[in-house]
Amino acid sequence: MGLGYAGGMLWKKTWPLEAVLALLGGIVAAFFVGSLAAGLLRQAGVAGFRSEDSVGSLLLATLSFHGSALVLGTVFLALHEITWREVLGNAGWQRSLTLAGATLVVVTPVMFGLKYVSELVLLKLHQPLEDQRAVELILGAKLGLRCYMVFFAVILAPVAEEFVFRGLLYSTAKRFGWPRLGCVGVSFLFALIHLNAPTFLPLFALALALTWLYEKTEGLLAPILAHSLFNLANLGLLLLAEKYKLLGP
Repeated sequence: MGLGYAGGMLWKKTWPLEAVLALLGGIVAAFFVGSLAAGLLRQAGVAGFRSEDSVGSLLLATLSFHGSALVLGTVFLALHEITWREVLGNAGWQRSLTLAGATLVVVTPVMFGLKYVSELVLLKLHQPLEDQRAVELILGAKLGLRCYMVFFAVILAPVAEEFVFRGLLYSTAKRFGWPRLGCVGVSFLFALIHLNAPTFLPLFALALALTWLYEKTEGLLAPILAHSLFNLANLGLLLLAEKYKLLGP
């Protein structure tokens, strides 16, 4: 990928490692508090929290990580005198969108191939494929919740995850002289947190491509757009499959 040590927008202004760790700790703490609260509400039988797939549980789970990442990240940037405009970079919407689309054209067939191989290996090992639960969750959701899930997948998740993984973790690793290790390690972590065995390798490949976009444009706009387009395409295919009854039982 040609990852070098020359700076992009985010690492032209540096911050102490302690500040980065404090931000990550805050995000993780918010996620665990949200998970704990959801569990307690579920045990209490509160409406909207009666299962992990209930409306309240989903809102709390997504907002406790992604929401806290954006809120705490905004505070973090303000404290270090960095604006979101600087974080997004100077590549511009047209160039960023073109690069994002072209990158997806290249990486998507690779991802499909890796997913196919992963599923074959899991079937050989008699391991369950876990995609069906997410599919049933989206298709079984009411209109309001489905709209939120589209908003989450297309806007909230791409912005929050790209800020954390590319903007914060990767750029910090690069600043400390570990660009290649940071690229591979952060991509591995990105794929791992999605907790889905069949999509681990495809998401790892996607994360490498998003890191390349970050390097190429020196900002987060292009990887955010690519991430958003990827999620939007997946949702669109899923809804089309539902409409034309292309999904299996």
